[in-house]
Amino acid sequence: MDEFMQAAIDEAKLGLAEGGIPIGSVLVIDGKIAGRGHNRRVQRGSAILHAEMDALENAGRLTAKDYQRAVLYSTLSPCDMCSGTALLYKIPKVVIGENRTFQGPEDYVRSRGVEVTILDDPTCVQLMEEFIAARPELWNEDIGE
Repeated sequence: MDEFMQAAIDEAKLGLAEGGIPIGSVLVIDGKIAGRGHNRRVQRGSAILHAEMDALENAGRLTAKDYQRAVLYSTLSPCDMCSGTALLYKIPKVVIGENRTFQGPEDYVRSRGVEVTILDDPTCVQLMEEFIAARPELWNEDIGE
C-alpha cells in the first residue's frame, strides 16, 4: 500500500469516527504531505468541505509552482467541485483509491492533461459501500442528489 493513499484512508476512517462521510485526501508535494483532510460537511455544517477541499485548505496558501508539482490523493474519485479545484491550481496528478461507488469527471480531468491513476483499493471500496448502505440519505446529500 502506498504510504500516501494509506494516509488518505486514515483520514477517511477519522471522518467516519467523527460521524461524517468516510472519504480522505492528502496533498503531496516533493514526496511530503503538505495537507491532509477528510470530508467534514457533517462535522462543520459545510457546503463544500469534501476531503480534497479540506486537504487543500489545510495545506494553506501555496504558490502556483507548489501546486504544479503536487499529487492529490483521494480515497474516492473526486467530484466536479474537487476536480475543478485540482484543474484550477494545475495539479498534474491525481491518485484515486476507488471509483466503483462514485465516479467524478475523470475523463474530463485527463483531457485537461492531468495524470489520473485509479488504484481500485479494496479498503476504499469497502469503506464507501458500507457507508452508503448504512446512510444512503447522507451520501445522496453529499453528492447533490
